Amino acid sequence: MKQMDRKIAPEALSKEEFDSVVISVDEISATPPNNIYKNEEQEEQHGNKQWRQGALFLMSYVLSLLSWRQMKDGEIKRVAHSFKVGLALVLVSLLYMLEAVHDKLGDNAMWAVMTVVVVFEFTSGATISKGLNRGAGTILGCGLGSLVALLSQEIGGTGKAVAIGSSVFIFVAAATYFRLAPKIKKKYDYGALIFILTFSLVSVSGVRGDQIIILSRDRLSSIMIGFAICLFISIFVSPVWAGDELHNSLSNKFDKLAESVEGCMEDYTCLLEGKKGTQSIRERIRSNCLSVLSSKSSDEALANFATWEPWHGRFGFYYPWKKYLQIGDSLRELAAYVLSLTGCLQSINQPPQEFLLNGVKERCESTCKLMGSTLREIGKNIKNMTSHGQRDIMLVKLENLRLELCSSTLQSSIEMLVNQSGAIEGGTSFTSSVFLLGEIIGKVEVLIKEIQDFEKLANFPQK
Repeated sequence: MKQMDRKIAPEALSKEEFDSVVISVDEISATPPNNIYKNEEQEEQHGNKQWRQGALFLMSYVLSLLSWRQMKDGEIKRVAHSFKVGLALVLVSLLYMLEAVHDKLGDNAMWAVMTVVVVFEFTSGATISKGLNRGAGTILGCGLGSLVALLSQEIGGTGKAVAIGSSVFIFVAAATYFRLAPKIKKKYDYGALIFILTFSLVSVSGVRGDQIIILSRDRLSSIMIGFAICLFISIFVSPVWAGDELHNSLSNKFDKLAESVEGCMEDYTCLLEGKKGTQSIRERIRSNCLSVLSSKSSDEALANFATWEPWHGRFGFYYPWKKYLQIGDSLRELAAYVLSLTGCLQSINQPPQEFLLNGVKERCESTCKLMGSTLREIGKNIKNMTSHGQRDIMLVKLENLRLELCSSTLQSSIEMLVNQSGAIEGGTSFTSSVFLLGEIIGKVEVLIKEIQDFEKLANFPQK
């Protein structure tokens, strides 16, 4: 390499030799090596391969969306909602393009498009709630804003700015204060926000009084057109009712907790016998309980939207939607007890296996199976909207079982543990498990009583 790096002096060579050296060097520098071509070909092939993989993935995703039978119910509803929003925007855009509408409303017709984008929600109840709040807030804001603007025009001069500024401060501060109230924030928060926005825009617009009236009228008309299109499509085109979603969600919670209660003893038995699959059972129990515990906000939102919905199916006006929230709170307490029971049964310190095989495990398993079947039956009755006629007999049976479990079974089990080893080995985890199992029975009793009241309020037919 050092010899190649030396400069070749033209004086040391003849003219013919020097020309041959220059030509050979130019040929070497101008001829690229073969590996450069290979690398370029490999990069091009890799790029084409990535494009083919991306196109195949996109085609498979589109085909999976088009195959309705393979899609879940939630996915179908989301796809249908997407189509409904697109249809509403197409209709309102075509309406805006009509010369008669544009000549009548002018550029304010674009508020109809904005209304569709903002108001159209997944459920019909949410769409109705938002639309009515937006309409009420717009009417109040336009009315008071126009009144303030007209009065300020009469004052004129410097007093005009003072009157408008004072009015904006008073009304906006009052609306913000009432907006923070829990009851108003729960149902009318969006309406208060639209009132603040509309009132501020109209009152400080700075145009003449006659133009303020025209501006308010056109803007309100555009919003009403957009809301009417949203309302029609949301109710009559594949509607998704918030009441149905809340009703199905409540019945599914009973099934999840029934599966979790039954899975506790199944997991405990597999753990004692050293079988595989305990981790999957444990994860399923944890997932079911956490989904029930984290459902409070969604239940409250669905119950709020359900109160805005019209009569549909068997859900009429003045339906006891608040009772769903009370039952949901009891189910969340039950889910917390089930999670605690799972933790106790997974404790390292457990009683001797021969003690558990002496009739104690069988009693606990039969109790869990009874709890699971009871919860599953209640969930089925709620889903079918039927009333069970033997609730009182079930309550008496559960009360006797709880007394037997928490008194005789617990006392005899502790005596057996002390007699066997002289000390309660694993007694803490076992007694805690039995206590939690008794509390679960008590929570199921409370649930049955709440279900009885709910069935009377909802007028469920006798099964």
